[in-house]
Amino acid sequence: MSHISHLMSHTSSLNYFQLYDLPVRFHPDKALVKKKFYELSKQFHPDFHANEPEEKQQEILEKSTLNNKAYLVLSNPLKRIEYVLSLNNMMAEGDKYKLSQDFLMEMMDVNEEIMEQQFQPDAAGLMLIDTQVNDIEMKLFDELQRCTEAYDNEPEQQHEATLLKIKDIWYRQKYLLRIRESLSKFSARI
Repeated sequence: MSHISHLMSHTSSLNYFQLYDLPVRFHPDKALVKKKFYELSKQFHPDFHANEPEEKQQEILEKSTLNNKAYLVLSNPLKRIEYVLSLNNMMAEGDKYKLSQDFLMEMMDVNEEIMEQQFQPDAAGLMLIDTQVNDIEMKLFDELQRCTEAYDNEPEQQHEATLLKIKDIWYRQKYLLRIRESLSKFSARI
């Protein structure tokens, strides 16, 4: 069985890392990801299979689409984090994740400050909130960087604990994104 037909026979069941023959990592080798993408793009280019039967052409098109999706995820740090979490069953549909009380209290304070802006808009006050949110985002980003690098370099038996930390940071970031959107709405009014 040739490499291409072997790859074709089980590509659909592969995750994106397996498709690119890479270990599951939060920080894969960017050059390798790009190299694999171009290799598979050539292999699954419809023009090279124009004389194949319709069924085979359809299969090639599916492989090409899968390759494009894999590259979009593996070359984007945020999508990659979400993908690795989902591979480890940490991102269930409609997941109602419980954030820590400390974080929620901190966010309640920020939300109250934003609500005050609704009644008494104040550019200086908004800038203060913006700075506060930026500081929280930077701390989360640093924490996320430390945890994802730890995951890539630690023994496998430590992965679950590290993934749980990454999941928590992920959900805190999503919450902050909503606050950032509220902040933008008020900023636009001033």
